[in-house]
This record gives sequence, C-alpha cells and structure tokens, in this order.
Amino acid sequence: RVLSLELNKDRDVERIHGSGINTLDIEPVEGRYMLSGGSDGVIVLYDLENLSRKPSYTCKALFSVGRSHPDVHRFSVETVQWYPHDTGMFTSSSFDKTLKIWDTNTLQPADIFHFEGTVYSHHMSPIATKHCLIAVGTKSPKVQLCDLKSGSSSHILQGHRQAVLAVSWSPRHEYILATGSADGKVKLWDVRRASGCLSTLDQHNGEKSKASSEAASTAHNGRVNGLCYTSDGLHLLTIGTDDRMRLWNSSTGDNTLVNYGKVCNESRKGLKFAISCGCNPEFVFVPYGSTIAVYTVFTGELITMLRGHYSTVNCCVFQPHFQELYSGSKDCNILAWIPAPREPVPDDISEKSLPQQHLNPAYEDAWSSSDDE
Repeated sequence: RVLSLELNKDRDVERIHGSGINTLDIEPVEGRYMLSGGSDGVIVLYDLENLSRKPSYTCKALFSVGRSHPDVHRFSVETVQWYPHDTGMFTSSSFDKTLKIWDTNTLQPADIFHFEGTVYSHHMSPIATKHCLIAVGTKSPKVQLCDLKSGSSSHILQGHRQAVLAVSWSPRHEYILATGSADGKVKLWDVRRASGCLSTLDQHNGEKSKASSEAASTAHNGRVNGLCYTSDGLHLLTIGTDDRMRLWNSSTGDNTLVNYGKVCNESRKGLKFAISCGCNPEFVFVPYGSTIAVYTVFTGELITMLRGHYSTVNCCVFQPHFQELYSGSKDCNILAWIPAPREPVPDDISEKSLPQQHLNPAYEDAWSSSDDE
C-alpha cells in the first residue's frame, strides 16, 4: 500500500490556514482526528472520517483556535500533539515561548508553561504510565521537562551547548528521551538520572575519537533538526543540515551506517518527518523541498518522491490503520496521500501470467516451495 501512495483526487482536507502549516498530529486512539498548527499561531482540528460515505469528500475542520481566540498563540505554532491516551486533551508549543495544554471540549487552555526562549519542539511519551512529563526543546541548551500532574517545569537536562531543535521519547522505554540540537549532537537520557545524559551518539562509532585528542561525538556535521524512533523503539532516525539522515541502534548507540544519499535539509528549525508503522519493510517519509521523499528505513533505498505541494513541505504524519500519509506545507495546504486502488484482476486470467514489472524487485516473493531450493 505504501508503494502505491498517490495524491488522492477524491479526498481533500478543508483549507483553513492562511499561512504555512508546520506540524500535524493524528490521535493514536482511533486514528480519526488530526491537529494542525500554522505559522500564524492558528490550530485546526479535522475529522478524517468520511461521514458522507461518498467516494469524493472533504475532511471537515471541526473547529479551530483562530486569530480571534483569546488564548491563540501569538507566533508560529511549531508542534501540536494529542494526549496519547484519549482525545480530551492536546498540546501545542510556539515561537511565542509557551507550551499550552488544551481541553479539547472547551477549547480553553487547562495549563500554560512559559519559557525564556523560542520553543522548537515538545513531545509526550506515547507509552508512559508512571510519569506525565512533556519534554520541551527551546532556544536554550537546557532540555525542559514539564510535569502535567504538578504543573511544574523545574526539571532540566543539561549537556547540550546550543538550541534543542527536536525531542522524542522512546516508544519502548518510558524514561528514555532522545534530543537533537543545533550543536550537532544527539543525546539519549534516562530522565530518572540527575547526573547527565546516558550517551551522546557518535557518527564515527568511536573510530575518529581514538586518533584525535578531541573526543567530541557528533551525530551530524550540522544542526540536528529532526528525530524519530521506529515504532518498536529499537532504532532512531536523525536528520541534520549536513544533508544526511542517519539510523542508529537505540540500545547500543551505534550508527548503523545505512546510506540514504543526500537528503536536502535547509530548515532553520525543527523538521517533522514520519516513519511507517506495521509495514514490511518500514518506510520513512521526509519533507524534501516541495516534495516528500520515501525511503526504506533499513536499506536506505529511495523509493519515490511524492509531488503535489507548491512550496516547502514542513511536516508529514502517517496514519497506520489505513497506511495513509498527510503532509503540511508552506503553501497552506494539507494533502492526503492514499494507496491507489489495485486494478481488479479478471477471473479468467491466473495471477501467474500477469506481467510482474510493476513490482519493485525488493518486494518480490522469493520464497519457493520446492525441496531443492
């Protein structure tokens, strides 16, 4: 289904934003409601379900926190995220130096956290049962942890030297957090430990540092502005302004050395990319100029470029229940990428006699039932 993703002619997402779209999130409970955040501070909530039951339909905006709302963000919204356990709450953070916790039903902020610098990214753990911490990356090198239960934001993680552009909790271990910074470093933390980070990822796997006296481990030779765990939490993908994407073993911290080629990335802020879930092999969807590049995660093969936006793509989000992709761009549009329906095979032709050239060789079935092979 992912190999046949295409811009869907029958599905539109209602156009509400009057400026670029920076962030999208689909709630994990039903996979039905999507949030978007824009450069003008506006947040919109959409229902992705086709209630009309017609083949062509528009995903309706249910409501928005618009410019006239008393609690609207004053500047660009960089991250929106649903509360992972139910749709009654969502979060947003902005260049106006705040993180807001929203009650979905009243559209009023239940809590507001203030920071000294621009907020680039925040994330809530998808699996945590023992803590309610929101990790926040700001212009300050200190990673802030905001506690939803107590309303405190006093807990900080120190170790980066520059702005923290991306943060992501492990989907496997609820106390493990990954952070990416403009200092070129990616750090893994156990937030129960006060002493410092668990490890700093090294693109050279320790080879270079033995020779030089300066053993500074960097993940990228540029700003690290995107992080994403695979759904099983065993690997971490990072992206940097050195036009590289790297895949790391999240338990050993090793660079797996998968080569994705040049992944153009000139973003001055966080870049929101997505990894598929429940596919074999798994894919990664990366904003690439005005297109979205689709790579296989573990072999680094560029499968296709999804073209349809008129301007820079800032974010994409994967809907695992239907293997669909949604992307948001500076062109103010949200596009839906849906697997193309398969052509029905006439009954009188057996599958074997059909030409196989449409299948990427990586996905051909090499299994054989004969004894000699």
